[in-house]
Amino acid sequence: MNAPREIKILITGPMGAGKTTAIAAVSEVAPVKTEAVNSDLEQHSKSHTTVALDYGQVQLAGGDRLRLYGTPGQKRFNVMWQILAKGAFGVVILIDLTRPDPLGDLRDYAQDFADVIRNSSGVIGLGRCADNTLLSTSDFYSVLSELGLMLPIFAVDIRKRDDVLLLLEALFSQIEMAGLGEEAADENDR
Repeated sequence: MNAPREIKILITGPMGAGKTTAIAAVSEVAPVKTEAVNSDLEQHSKSHTTVALDYGQVQLAGGDRLRLYGTPGQKRFNVMWQILAKGAFGVVILIDLTRPDPLGDLRDYAQDFADVIRNSSGVIGLGRCADNTLLSTSDFYSVLSELGLMLPIFAVDIRKRDDVLLLLEALFSQIEMAGLGEEAADENDR
């Protein structure tokens, strides 16, 4: 019988994309949040923003556990991105379609996390789709193709547990197919 595995997953995207909300929607423990008053109201009007990380976890069948780490959305906190990316076995990139340049957001975050994606796996969650009639999923696939990436893309409501679980299941399936889950268990034993 295999020992349960601890698998680190990143959830990233621009400020206001819903990283904290997504983790809260699925975490089986009280989420850890490191929020401060938002001093960059030009970028987003929300009152608070993540400055270090968000944390939650999901127990999987068989005892495996996904450890979810939400990154700060502002690039000025990107030192945390590098710290959190170490040992990650996958990345969920959340994109808010109501932002001024969602395609540019995807391009930026896919490039910033390209090493993790290429060494493991990734999935894209498009939020607030009903509010955007100008872009289609194929526009986002085109951006990924330009970057040499092929990742699944889902329209989601990150407030809904089932939608966030869909993203995590797609990501975990990629991890399993690539055999990365075994590496997670090996690294956890060290």
